[in-house]
Amino acid sequence: MFIRSGIRFDYVLADKNRAFLRELCEYHVSGQLKVAPEHVADAVLKRMGKPKNSVYMQFVKEYKEMNKKIGKEQYLVPYLMSSHPGSSLKEAVELAEYLRDLGYMPEQVQDFYPTPSTLSTCMYYTGLDPRTMEEVYVPHNPHEKAMQRALIQYRNPKNYDLVKEALIKAGRTDLIGFDKKCLIRPREMHWCAGASFSGGTRQPGNRNTDRKSSGFGSGAAKTGTSNAAKKATAGSVRSAGKQAFGTGSESRKPGKKKTIRNVHKKK
Repeated sequence: MFIRSGIRFDYVLADKNRAFLRELCEYHVSGQLKVAPEHVADAVLKRMGKPKNSVYMQFVKEYKEMNKKIGKEQYLVPYLMSSHPGSSLKEAVELAEYLRDLGYMPEQVQDFYPTPSTLSTCMYYTGLDPRTMEEVYVPHNPHEKAMQRALIQYRNPKNYDLVKEALIKAGRTDLIGFDKKCLIRPREMHWCAGASFSGGTRQPGNRNTDRKSSGFGSGAAKTGTSNAAKKATAGSVRSAGKQAFGTGSESRKPGKKKTIRNVHKKK
C-alpha cells in the first residue's frame, strides 16, 4: 500500500528511533510523497497552528537521508497555501524565495478560502486570533490575493505583471534583475531623452552623441548614412543618364516650337 499524502511530518519526527520513517520510505512511497508545510514564514505558521518551519526542514533532511540509506531516490512535493490570515506580501515573498532556492514551482496553488468552524475563518472575519486576541493581518483585497498567489508561481510568464507589482509594493525590487537570486528579470530597457548609459549608469548628456559613442543606436545611424548615400547615388545616375542620351538641359538647343503651320511650311 502506498501513501500519497496526509502524513504529519511533525509526528514522524516524534518517533525517536525513526522506525516509522524507514518503514514509510522503504515500503509505502511510490516515488514521491506529498506533505503540507503550507507556508515557510513562522508568523503565518503560528496562525495556522503548525510547527515552525525549522521542523519541516528537519523532516526534509531526514527524509532525504533515509532514502539514501535504503538506496532509493524519492521526492517530497510540498503543498502550499497563499493569502492565509497573517500572510502579507512580505511573507508571500519569503515563500517565493524558498521555492526559488528549492528549484520548484507548484502547478497548483491553494488560495485560502474561509470554511465554517475553523480558527482561520474566525481570524478572516474578525481580524483577531481568538486564542490570544491579537490583531492579525488579513488579505481581503482580491488583487492582493492574486499577487500572493502569483508569487508562488513567479516563473509563469502570465504572472509577470502581478509578481513585479508585488515586489515593488513589498519593497523588494532587489529581486528584479539578472542575478541568480532574482525572481524575475526586467522585460525591457527604455531610453530617456537627454540621458545616456555609461558603464551601466544613467548619465545626462546628448542622446544622439552618447548613443553613437556607446554603440547603442548604431543601426539607426548606419541606416541614416545609407539612405543619404542612396539618394546621392541615385541623383548622380540620373544626371549621367541625361548627359549620355542628350536629355539633359545642357544638350537641348533652342528652336522653334513644332506647330501645324511650321510643319506645312517645311513641306
